[in-house]
Amino acid sequence: MRIALIAALAFVLTGCVSGGGPTYSTETYLTITESGAGPVNGSTRYSEAAIKEALPWAEVRGITAARENSTAWTLAAYRDGIMVIQLYKGSGGKIGEIHGVTQHLTGPNGERIGMSLAQAGVSRSSCRVGRNLWRGMAVCPARGADNVTLVFAIPGYRGPFDSLPSASDLKKAELQRIVWKP
Repeated sequence: MRIALIAALAFVLTGCVSGGGPTYSTETYLTITESGAGPVNGSTRYSEAAIKEALPWAEVRGITAARENSTAWTLAAYRDGIMVIQLYKGSGGKIGEIHGVTQHLTGPNGERIGMSLAQAGVSRSSCRVGRNLWRGMAVCPARGADNVTLVFAIPGYRGPFDSLPSASDLKKAELQRIVWKP
């Protein structure tokens, strides 16, 4: 009996500790594709009312958020207190950019926030170094979706910031944003 209990405990702890990396949520609120973030896209009016209409589950409120080259006052959609997407104003009163920021959404190829470059199926050679507010980050195109970009950051990275991090450093990079533009 005691040996069985110890074996069962060891099995459970092994699964928790050596799972091979982060565990991702299987609950998906939205999928970002070439078309947009679920029903929200470049034809959606940039307003709280229009976003709430498209995403009935969302609490929409204003925030200050960072894009690559600037910060901006923008709208964010939350679900159960979790920020899901940030929506930036484009031309003609429509949405011009959407940033997915939670693991509860997927990119066009199943990418989730927190994944490594390898898990997301991205090669270093397709990436460029981020600029300004995204210095030192890898900015990479999503496979098969020309208007979707994946932004990876390296926890604790200390530079250099003017070139793409080394391949060994990029192994530690984690997906931080899935960016859609019309």
